[in-house]
Amino acid sequence: MRRRDFITLFGVATAIWPLTVRAQQPGKTLRIGILETVPASANAPNLDAFRLGMKELGYVEGRNLTLDYRSADGHDERFAELAKALVASNVDLIVTRGTPAVLAAKKVTQTLPIVMAAIGEPRIAVAAIAHPGGNVTGLSAFVTDLQAKRVELLKDISPGIVRIAALMNMSNPVLPPQWKDIEAAARTLGLGSQLLDVREADDLNAAFDNASRDHVNALVVGIDALTQANRQRIAQLAIDHRLPAIYASRQFVKAGGLMSYGPSYPDLYRRAAVYVDKIVKGAKPGDLPIEQPTKFDLVINLKTAKGLGVSVPQSLWVAADDLIE
Repeated sequence: MRRRDFITLFGVATAIWPLTVRAQQPGKTLRIGILETVPASANAPNLDAFRLGMKELGYVEGRNLTLDYRSADGHDERFAELAKALVASNVDLIVTRGTPAVLAAKKVTQTLPIVMAAIGEPRIAVAAIAHPGGNVTGLSAFVTDLQAKRVELLKDISPGIVRIAALMNMSNPVLPPQWKDIEAAARTLGLGSQLLDVREADDLNAAFDNASRDHVNALVVGIDALTQANRQRIAQLAIDHRLPAIYASRQFVKAGGLMSYGPSYPDLYRRAAVYVDKIVKGAKPGDLPIEQPTKFDLVINLKTAKGLGVSVPQSLWVAADDLIE
């Protein structure tokens, strides 16, 4: 059997196989498992960018490439079973997004190559940035390091705010350090801050009600499976509660959110294809350094700004990469 991971799931000891995909032979179809936070329909820009990156490297779906897409649909607890299913389906490698997804995949297999299309804090998943070791490599989304900037941008677009909140799923290990950075940035700007810890979709309404009760007047929204899966609902709740909010991804702004600042996720996914190609050609994942984003986007939804009574300053008009009307 080409992969031993299926057997190890049932407790049978096996030999350790090299942490590389066998060089692709003529006529062979590369099978990639994708372990994702949201359904493919909600992830189209990123998935299309990954397909484009693979096509540029000579891999075309229906000819020599198959994608097996599995989504946790916003529920982190599903990743474990989804990862097991992908390994059992005999994929050649797994592409993941987010900390819970890669940790679940790592727990299931220590031999199958894993490429992180985006992770908030890679040091949670690998031994070192320059030399990850093991079977995991990929790209950092740099989200922790950008939270202070997001607080500053909120203050720029709504100068009168005095108290901000962070809407975050604190069960995700990448988010507690981000909350600390938000607290510190708020103190620097003379703002009060509070945490709105949401672990499931049913927590969202109560979180926004608490924000209103405590006179919160701006919001930073963390990015993980829960918030991605509920981005339209979160954006609408922020509007309903008259809260200027900033997000980590432009997809939230397209769903009606006010503003986002963060890495270009399609660019990260396109670059993930390069990692896949290198592994297919014989590179070991553990020898490929974790790379950081090189493209960042500031996106503002002008319709939402108008509805909230927010006047976008000239400095942000000029700095914005995209203005949605």
